[in-house]
Amino acid sequence: MRRFLLFSLVVLSACSPAAPPPPPVPHVSAAVPLQRQVVDWDDYVGRFEAVQDVEIRPRISGTVQSVEFREGVEVAKGQVLFVIDPRPYRAAAAQAEADVAKAQALVANARTEMARAQKLLDAQAISREEFETKQANLRSAIASVGAARATLDAKLLDLSFTTVRSPITGRISDKRVSTGTFVAAGQTVLTRVVTINPIRFAFDGAESFYLKYVRQAQSGERQSSRYAPNPVDIKLADETGYRWHGLMKFVDNAIDQNSGTIRAYAQVDNPNGFLVPGMFGRARLLGSGTYNALLVPDEAIVTDQTRRFVYVIGKDGRTVQRPVETGPLVEGLRVVKAGLAPSEKVVIDGLARLQPGMAVNVRMVPLKPRAAADTPASSPLKAPAAAEATAK
Repeated sequence: MRRFLLFSLVVLSACSPAAPPPPPVPHVSAAVPLQRQVVDWDDYVGRFEAVQDVEIRPRISGTVQSVEFREGVEVAKGQVLFVIDPRPYRAAAAQAEADVAKAQALVANARTEMARAQKLLDAQAISREEFETKQANLRSAIASVGAARATLDAKLLDLSFTTVRSPITGRISDKRVSTGTFVAAGQTVLTRVVTINPIRFAFDGAESFYLKYVRQAQSGERQSSRYAPNPVDIKLADETGYRWHGLMKFVDNAIDQNSGTIRAYAQVDNPNGFLVPGMFGRARLLGSGTYNALLVPDEAIVTDQTRRFVYVIGKDGRTVQRPVETGPLVEGLRVVKAGLAPSEKVVIDGLARLQPGMAVNVRMVPLKPRAAADTPASSPLKAPAAAEATAK
């Protein structure tokens, strides 16, 4: 019986199928990250505004006699724009001038009477009361001269206002009134003048970005735009590159309670007048100090529901998961701010079948930039992460 059992075991073992061969070792490509000094840029959308924007309104009422400018061109400060019929105001000024002459004649007469009264008083020919009356008359006449001169100044000022001049140098709009139109003082809009050079680029920033900048200023990483002229680069709606450059000039003193944003603007040189108020633009504002970063291809970063990680090749030739903190794109590669050592070999190809601790055949490849250092393409990964970065 024992022999029979042994024979049966031998027969069964001979008939059982062979164990499957182990899976082939996967082939992957790996590279050492590029090292760069990086500056982050935050992305904003805004519009250009005039530094000075003036609505021209008449300071006196009257009928427009002539229009003295060409519409839509540059005008100089003090240039004549409109003439309002000056005849009523010229007549009023002449009347006020005559009133001054009359008041001056009364003063002369009062001085003569005062001198005569002084002699009579010395001779005790008049009473003290009569003498004081003459003194009061002289003082009243002198005051009348002052009042008449003030009225004359006012009338002459009104007469000067019949010539409407540009208060600033800038580009003028069209005329809002025509010759013969009656205009009301302080109410009728005649035209509008805006300054062109320099020009402002105004935008609203989220509270999260503002908090980031404040903390950076406190740590010394980046100066606040409230006090320092941090650089701003701007591109227009039809441009691919940031060809316009300005400096920060203003950050508001409060965050809007409705939108949760804070208002700011930069000043941009515009010598040829190409930029005009109301024009749309996209700006990038200096968002950090210079820091050391590693660059890896975007496809080397694996994302799950809670984290981002890369596969690196360990000393034993097996894969190791390495959680990383990522930043914007620069030179066409993704910035890795933390979690990765400069000398580590990062898997950049063949990640689909990888698992932690898996043995792999590694082919090292050189890593090269994919875009220019000054034209990054990016999208924020988390607020308030930088929208862009450039290599120094």
